[in-house]
Amino acid sequence: MSIWWSLHLRREAASVPLARRLLIGAMETAGVDPEISYDLSVALGEACANAVEHGGTVTAVGPSEAYRVTAYLDGEKCRIEVADSGPGLSARARDIRPAHPDAEHGRGLCLIRELADHVHIGRPGRGGTVVSFDKILKWRKDAPLLAV
Repeated sequence: MSIWWSLHLRREAASVPLARRLLIGAMETAGVDPEISYDLSVALGEACANAVEHGGTVTAVGPSEAYRVTAYLDGEKCRIEVADSGPGLSARARDIRPAHPDAEHGRGLCLIRELADHVHIGRPGRGGTVVSFDKILKWRKDAPLLAV
């Protein structure tokens, strides 16, 4: 069985825990192992925090106020995408590197890379950034949506 959901969220700090809670709730209901759910929720939180902080642009009608989160649970894998309409990351910034030990920012993408099995950072043709990451799922023995 597969499920997916998509959210359009305001670029506000309060949207980050909302997205995390929705993901954890969906995964708990589906029967995903709690440790996997937690790892993905932390990675989602980091991607959402980046979209909130860096994901806006000023357009002809004003500042971009939203970003999108999409989650797919399909069989043995979960894919999460966080897309914003900001200026986008440079090629150098998309190359995930460890932050300097004294840096106050810059650890989010590294954390996502450590928590997920595969990470891709793209810049769609119309601008913005899409951070997508996958993780192989483990299921509880009593999982109602267990992949067969």
